[in-house]
Amino acid sequence: MDFECIIYEKKDGIATIKLNRPQVLNAMNKQFWLDFQVALDDVKNDPGIKLLVITGEGRAFSTGADLKDSKDRSIEAYRDYLVELQETSRKIIRFEKPTIAAINGYALGSGYELGLACDIRIAAEEAKIGSPEARVTSSVTGGAMRLVQDLIGPGKAKELLFTAEYIDGKEAERIGLVNKAVPLDRLMDETMEMAKKIAANSSFSIKMIKRGLNMARGEVSLEALMEYEIEACLACVSTKERQDSLKDFEERKK
Repeated sequence: MDFECIIYEKKDGIATIKLNRPQVLNAMNKQFWLDFQVALDDVKNDPGIKLLVITGEGRAFSTGADLKDSKDRSIEAYRDYLVELQETSRKIIRFEKPTIAAINGYALGSGYELGLACDIRIAAEEAKIGSPEARVTSSVTGGAMRLVQDLIGPGKAKELLFTAEYIDGKEAERIGLVNKAVPLDRLMDETMEMAKKIAANSSFSIKMIKRGLNMARGEVSLEALMEYEIEACLACVSTKERQDSLKDFEERKK
């Protein structure tokens, strides 16, 4: 399979999706989400694949939505983009096969949320992780309003989302946002070591356990939350403040 925005590989029962827009720190556009869904469906339908690893090419896991791509987008087009994003997030959250995010660098906004949707997160110690949405007059998506609270509790979740501050992999491990933080040069070795341990076990057993865990977390109410996330994000990006924030963001990058 040839893709524009990802690298997709399969070996020894483990599939790897590598975000591949390193020139923009793997910022996500609509094509990325389309590519990702095709690869995700292939993982789902391949009985030889027992587990999925997601990581990034270059210096970032993903810096989130490509702001240049969204700057002049109409509200209707933005809704289409968000619906595509949310559908992919739903697929990952509900995915029957185990998923591991290997966070190799910047994991911001919807890049961070992609990691949250995975079952397990392993981060480089120097990774930068966070939600900058409040800085650019946007709102979080991907089920993050629930997923972050599930991992670190409502108080800490509010602190990170309200301040829009980034934390490194070590701090993310300390507060329980990631399972493990390791040196960058050990990240993929550690990730594959865990992946192989999981792949050695019963796929059916893991599928049933994962389904039960999702049921125990009250997955039904997640639907209403994710619909709300679309409306919250659209409400934010419709404001004049959003355009001012993007201008400020571009000036800071110069």
